[in-house]
Amino acid sequence: MLDNAMEVVLVIIGAIVLICGISILLAFPVMWCWNFVMPYLFGLKVLTWGKAWCLLFLSGMFFKSYNRNSNKE
Repeated sequence: MLDNAMEVVLVIIGAIVLICGISILLAFPVMWCWNFVMPYLFGLKVLTWGKAWCLLFLSGMFFKSYNRNSNKE
């Protein structure tokens, strides 16, 4: 019984680590694109990866569609 519960905990911890790792990896292209274009075109500040991750998170919250009935005619 204890082994099964330990496996579930390890799977949950592994999934959390995997999701965090993927989200950090996705923040790097945002940071590189921002730092390549925005400071030169608009005079904006350079982003760190943490700020790029926050920007990615906020844009996902604002622009993600939650329309669950998209297949209805």
